[in-house]
Amino acid sequence: MKAAIGALITSASLTLSIAHAADLDEIKERGYMVVATEDNYSPFNFIENGKATGFNKDMLEAFRQYADFEVRQEILPWTGLLAAVAGGQYDMAFTGALVTDDRLRVFNYTPPYGSAQHFYIKRADDDRLNSIADLDGKKLGVQAGSALLARLPELKTMLSDQGKQLGDVVEYESYPEAFADLANGRLDYVIDAVIPANTLVASKPDLFAKGQAVSGPGFVSWPIPKRSPELLAYMTGFMKHMRESGQLAELQKKWFGESFPNMPQTPIKSVDQFHDLISDSDA
Repeated sequence: MKAAIGALITSASLTLSIAHAADLDEIKERGYMVVATEDNYSPFNFIENGKATGFNKDMLEAFRQYADFEVRQEILPWTGLLAAVAGGQYDMAFTGALVTDDRLRVFNYTPPYGSAQHFYIKRADDDRLNSIADLDGKKLGVQAGSALLARLPELKTMLSDQGKQLGDVVEYESYPEAFADLANGRLDYVIDAVIPANTLVASKPDLFAKGQAVSGPGFVSWPIPKRSPELLAYMTGFMKHMRESGQLAELQKKWFGESFPNMPQTPIKSVDQFHDLISDSDA
């Protein structure tokens, strides 16, 4: 399967040393930085009526006003995006990337801008699925190379504790493909993070419904290669500016339906720090 191959490539690339990721001095010297985004993950980055839109599109416009250098954008498929950033082709990922243990071995993250707890989404008329136990043996869809896939063991443990088991897992290049298969009955449920799950269900309540959480708390933020500590500090300053000016809360409410005032305000740099933060989080 194409998606599975893409996931393997991404996973392998993330374990390699970073070829070269420009830090802030080099970015300022050359006069520009290049960010990688995707265009198929609502409400973070997506296309509507032929135009790019979403939370990160608005944040990117604000960052261009804040930065004292040019900010260029390249749009990539999700399955290769983080590998390209890790390989030094781009300076950072400006997209809805979830924080994970594996990614923290390659990237640092800016202060998070949203919750990333995972939920299952079912068809609105599917009366079979009303609890975690009801997912026993059911076929599920998830995006290849995503944090949702990496945290499936949490759901497996939830099911095992009730004498149930995880069903077949189908990986997709993008979430619209997965939800299309859910709508037509090829899947029983799809796992996604709370923000895009809420957006989907609100926009298509006759088709989809959100079920229970299938993971512990989590965060969504922008990954920056560990070789770029000054760039991380610069982006942390931008996030502070957005938070203190009120612009961050405005964009969160616009795109997520709520603000997240209790998100950590410092970068996430290590697995231990990440685990400490999620243990203290209500996300």
